[in-house]
Amino acid sequence: MLSIVNCSQKKVEESVTSFTKTDSLTEIYLNLQDSILTAWNLMINDDNKKILAMHALVHELQVTGKFDAEKLETLDERIQQLKRIRYTPKSLANTDVIDEYDFASNSLVAELISLAESHSAFAYNTTLQSLVETIRTAEQRIENYRTEYDAVVTHYNQFIMANRDHMKEIDNTGTVEKKPVFHMVSE
Repeated sequence: MLSIVNCSQKKVEESVTSFTKTDSLTEIYLNLQDSILTAWNLMINDDNKKILAMHALVHELQVTGKFDAEKLETLDERIQQLKRIRYTPKSLANTDVIDEYDFASNSLVAELISLAESHSAFAYNTTLQSLVETIRTAEQRIENYRTEYDAVVTHYNQFIMANRDHMKEIDNTGTVEKKPVFHMVSE
């Protein structure tokens, strides 16, 4: 029985020592890619929740019957456009895409909140208040999500530049490039 244990320990030791520098770099690279995807998904999911709250707010305002139905329909259509014009990880390099999305989103948020708060029932309508609060807090989180995304991408970009000699071994697709970040918009 003792010889079986010794054999299995020897195999474990051999497999542990067979990792190369490329294996270690590959693990770091894959973890960085996962972190980028996680940061992106957290940011987009939060933005999607904000958009849903905006739709719900329009619906609540429609139900009250106190506002022009055509104006509310136009606002709802503009909200639907947000997802179509939203930036992607690749389009971040184009600051106009981000600026266009931010302008469209910010103006819609301002209009919707102003409209909701102008409603005579706003002071006691907890549904309207809750939706406005949801939208406001999502707006406040945007910069944090972008900063977190930028931090992970910056680390990734530094990693691929520092290890460019190994990148063909780490990622054999041959398409490893630096990724754009949000802070480029403000530069």
